[in-house]
Amino acid sequence: MLADTIFSIQNDSDFEQAAIKVFRHQYINNSTYQRFCNLLGTTKTSVTSIHNIPFLPIQFFKQEKITSTSSLIQKIFKSSGTTGSIVSKHYVSDLSIYEKSFRKGFAHFYGDISEYVVLALLPSYLEREGSSLVYMAEKLIEDSQQPESGFYLYNIQKLVDTLRKLITNQQKVLLLGVSFALLDLIESYSIKLNDNVIVMETGGMKGRRQEIIREELHKTLIHKLGVSKIHSEYGMTELLSQAYSKGNGVFYCPPWMKVSIRNPEDPLSNIKAGKTGGVNIIDLANINSCSFIATQDLGKVENDKSFQVIGRFDHSDIRGCNLMAL
Repeated sequence: MLADTIFSIQNDSDFEQAAIKVFRHQYINNSTYQRFCNLLGTTKTSVTSIHNIPFLPIQFFKQEKITSTSSLIQKIFKSSGTTGSIVSKHYVSDLSIYEKSFRKGFAHFYGDISEYVVLALLPSYLEREGSSLVYMAEKLIEDSQQPESGFYLYNIQKLVDTLRKLITNQQKVLLLGVSFALLDLIESYSIKLNDNVIVMETGGMKGRRQEIIREELHKTLIHKLGVSKIHSEYGMTELLSQAYSKGNGVFYCPPWMKVSIRNPEDPLSNIKAGKTGGVNIIDLANINSCSFIATQDLGKVENDKSFQVIGRFDHSDIRGCNLMAL
């Protein structure tokens, strides 16, 4: 099964072979992607290298049903949006692939989730249906099997009391929070954490606070919470994988995900490491939708395969599950 191949990738050669197989599968089975490729003069047989694979603009997830399978849809994940705006929809036919992706991805960077109490401070996501972030957090909370793990909507006092208890007990904690809610926390309460607590922001200020850059957000959180660094999760509705940063806004991908940077003046070509351009993502866990996505984010990739997100092409359409605007 192709999904099994994806999650056993060990090196760049494995990744390229799997990516080409996934491209051919999606070219055959995804009519929208096939039409897009054909317009660029790319066919199933013309792709012999990962560098020949076209990236579908992410806006297509707002306009089309992007699927590469005839299987029944198990879940539709939806992006956040302002009233009346068109949201992205990700039609997921196999939730087990998503679950395997975020479980293996978290373990790849942080180890066994059962070692952590998971405290999810995600009010804006809990207030709407179809959030892929809430789905992931819900499963990680279950997997932790810790009685204190759970969601916190607006009961910040209970969250603070729980944190203080866990710190006293020297328990490892994952505090997963949307940006505006973390700021609300530090403005309402004085609490000092320790390095047993991973504070991970997921982005999301839209409609709640003035947008600020990540560097400023992290500096404020570090000062108020007394931690040495703020972690981040980079994910979006259109993906089934996440990249993680353990500090300074520098992200790394799991083995089945890869980021490249396209030339903003020539979107069919990439630019070299250290230069800023459009973020392209290969997410092989998206085997049943589209694995090759040209996002609206601006960023840069370094030689060690880490990447940073600098801002967005279009500041009028900032999605909550993405990162802060520049």
